[in-house]
Amino acid sequence: MDSTNAPAQMRVSLHINGQLRQLDLPPNVVLLDALRNRLRLTGTKKGCDHGQCGACTVLVNGQAVNSCLALAVMHDGDEITTVEGLAADTQHLHPLQQAFWEHDAYQCGYCTPGQLMSAAELLDNDNVGTRDTDVSEAMSGNICRCGAYQNILSAIQQTRNAR
Repeated sequence: MDSTNAPAQMRVSLHINGQLRQLDLPPNVVLLDALRNRLRLTGTKKGCDHGQCGACTVLVNGQAVNSCLALAVMHDGDEITTVEGLAADTQHLHPLQQAFWEHDAYQCGYCTPGQLMSAAELLDNDNVGTRDTDVSEAMSGNICRCGAYQNILSAIQQTRNAR
């Protein structure tokens, strides 16, 4: 491909896991691909690539977002938290991660990063009721192929009750 056919690049500044990262990206690159392919943050998973499974969920300014549907350039200047940035440091697990471990809520582990990020948003917002049905509804955008829903629910409720 010669330079006349090369897609235009745009400079994007993203605050990822507390660190400013600047990338030159074509305008059609989704946030998921920028994270995985450009920044090598491979914890965020590519599942359905249509925003239906939740495996790609990250937090953008504290809100759970399907990164496979979000253009990276639309998040210039935003705060993005991936599963790699969930814990305060690399020596300790986040309480949700610990609870997932204790409740065997990870099964194969493919959906776990997205489940964790959606659960983190749920726990940081007071707009979800405390009943199991409330939590299950709030987590309904995240699919677990292994069917570990009860274990995931137990882990979230344990973390919520420990707060």
